[in-house]
Amino acid sequence: MNLPLCKARVHEACGPAAMVFAAISAARAGRVLWVREAWQEELVNPVGLADFFDPACMLVAQTRNQTETLAVAEEALKDGAVPFVILEITRPLDLREGRRLQLAAKAGNTTGLCLIPEGMGSNAAETRWHCAPVFDPDDSTLMRWEIIKNKSGTLKAWHVRWNAAARRLDVVSPAGE
Repeated sequence: MNLPLCKARVHEACGPAAMVFAAISAARAGRVLWVREAWQEELVNPVGLADFFDPACMLVAQTRNQTETLAVAEEALKDGAVPFVILEITRPLDLREGRRLQLAAKAGNTTGLCLIPEGMGSNAAETRWHCAPVFDPDDSTLMRWEIIKNKSGTLKAWHVRWNAAARRLDVVSPAGE
């Protein structure tokens, strides 16, 4: 499955498997900048993402607050030196902030992905994905990815599994189909 994250746009992901969605999206991009607020308890460890991509291809920027996170992400998107920018959002974006990110992504021909808490999306986002694990006693890697907002297409859901050996995403049929 090729992720339909349009280039030169900013997208959103939420849900308990949003970080995995970000890692798989980053694997397809090559180099990535991950921007987050330093006060958050969880850490992003590039070595922990080695099943998805080369940790040397990831740069982590820790900021003081969301204002700095947005500024760093906007500059990185606009610059275009890194093709994929992930930013963790802790409060809702207003339309102006979301639009600035979209304009920066367009200017740099880069892709952005905002990891957001559920129910906190921006109207400016191109797509919004809800990502959740699927309970399967035989497969702990099974997930359900659903497009819950799409400015230029339909809404749809997939059951997917990351194939670490092949470093690719496989679409699988839901149980009973």
